[in-house]
Amino acid sequence: MKKIIVTVAIVAVLSIAFANGITPAYVASAPGVASGIGAKLLCSGRYVSGFSQQQALDDLVKYSPLLDYLSVEFDDSNERVTTSFLGLATTTATHVDGIGCYADYEGFEQRADYAAEERIPMPVFSSRWPHGTRVETIDSAIQSQLDAMIAADNTEGLDTRALLIVHNGQIIAESYAGEADAETPLLGWSMAKSLMAIMLGNLEYRGLLDPTTTPVVEQWADDERANIELTDLLTMTDGLAFSEAYNPGDDATAMLFTEASGSDYAISRPVAQRPGTQFNYSSGTANILSRVYFNHTGATLADSLADYREHIATPLSFQHTVFEPDAAGVLVGSSYFYASARDWARIGQLMLNGGVLNGHRIVSEDWVERATSPNSSRNNRAYGYQFWLNRGNADQRWPDLPPDAYAANGNREQSVTVLPSQDLVVVRLGWTTGRYPINDRIVQIMGWLTTE
Repeated sequence: MKKIIVTVAIVAVLSIAFANGITPAYVASAPGVASGIGAKLLCSGRYVSGFSQQQALDDLVKYSPLLDYLSVEFDDSNERVTTSFLGLATTTATHVDGIGCYADYEGFEQRADYAAEERIPMPVFSSRWPHGTRVETIDSAIQSQLDAMIAADNTEGLDTRALLIVHNGQIIAESYAGEADAETPLLGWSMAKSLMAIMLGNLEYRGLLDPTTTPVVEQWADDERANIELTDLLTMTDGLAFSEAYNPGDDATAMLFTEASGSDYAISRPVAQRPGTQFNYSSGTANILSRVYFNHTGATLADSLADYREHIATPLSFQHTVFEPDAAGVLVGSSYFYASARDWARIGQLMLNGGVLNGHRIVSEDWVERATSPNSSRNNRAYGYQFWLNRGNADQRWPDLPPDAYAANGNREQSVTVLPSQDLVVVRLGWTTGRYPINDRIVQIMGWLTTE
């Protein structure tokens, strides 16, 4: 009977896949990836963002029709989610207070060990933003216009959950929709890359990291990857072979949803191009950067989180954030930083201020200049240190925005856009399938500011 059930399940997978134009290679990896992405995202949506079970499920199935075939069990009492894809693969993800969710892997106890330690909650300040939680600088006219914008977004099916405007260093409007509010930690996806770059810039500022030292990781000491420099990794011009296609069987999905150690997976990738010559967007590269941070801050989960807390989270005054590590205890700097819109805005304001926020210098002014300058590649120079730029190529990324604009961007159209010449930061968080018209929306916002 069991053999019959498995055979029926395999036939079902093949039927689903071929109906959606998917290859057999995709099918071989699909069960593990489907159950992995399901358990991880459902766990974090439910227990990090605090969404209802239904909202977490609705968000998940927007990724692929295959995910409709997951069986799901929420265990709210233990903050755990178990998913199974047609009985072919089962994954459990567990929430740990302070570090969020990740799939459970036998033999990897780093997250459980951290759970057993006494942890001090992040301080909450009652002072004005960006230092504290008070926002007393709302412009009523712009607030009304932003409320109308988020309503229009959602009427159009764009699923925007937060819009926030910082002008001249002050929050002048913020709007929320659905189950999100000003305290909801929302997934930034690849915007975590920009924060990890800042964290490495902080190590450089403190004299703990020399960006010219090679090899960047010891595993590359005896091969051609020894020539890859930190700047090559920061600008995604490292030359490593890595597929960011997000299909089962591709590097990104394997690394994020089927591997206990994302950084180990990425570090193992071979060279495909000469470093510094070819831009290749890679979440694997971002997780190698996470490993660099880990290695330079004690090489344990507790030590690296303590460094992050002391030198990043506390001086920036993060109030509602979770940075999730993988099962091996390394922060997933490619993808898994959750933060409220106000906390995401703090990152943008830090960059706009040249590396200073709340009286604390986090990175040098020179680092911010380097981080927002075009790279040396021959195919896409409009990318800095894990920030997308509006200059560097023949055409601007956002044609109607100033050339000095740059942004942290993430899947589902997350963005923290910084416009230095406008003294403006715009945060947009949501769950969009397809494209979000960020160029047009920011043009509208700039128009509101000129009529104040």
